[in-house]
Amino acid sequence: MALQSFFEKLTGSQSYKEGNGEEDKKEEEQKPEKQKNNWLHSKNQGQLTIDVYQTPKEIIIKSPVAGSRPEDIDIAIENDMVTISGKREYETKISKEDYLYQEIYWGEFSRSVLLPQEVEASKAEAEFKNGLLTIRIPKIEKEKIQKIKIRVD
Repeated sequence: MALQSFFEKLTGSQSYKEGNGEEDKKEEEQKPEKQKNNWLHSKNQGQLTIDVYQTPKEIIIKSPVAGSRPEDIDIAIENDMVTISGKREYETKISKEDYLYQEIYWGEFSRSVLLPQEVEASKAEAEFKNGLLTIRIPKIEKEKIQKIKIRVD
């Protein structure tokens, strides 16, 4: 089996050659067990695709996470970084030989996003609708910076 392309690594997809696949099977059988490419059960994480945009008051992150349940998704927000992680559970047992295309990444996924400015993490909201995760994070208002006068004794 050939090395994975950049796209295959990024999306977790796996391409199959046309033909009877006997050459690939022989090649795969000759590899030591630890070198076999079994990404369905690997510890590697897939990377989410995202859209990030801003309005004057908030930063919005959207990511398709179809196949995941809301309780399987974790969102961590720090000062200027958001990390989305979770998993898609593989529900059916289908043999590798029966696949014509296998592009959906199953297993754990994660994505960290560096934000353009600090945000108010405590006021962030997340919504999961029709397989799309939408995170809304209010920006810290620079006008609300409070100056403190120094008292002289």
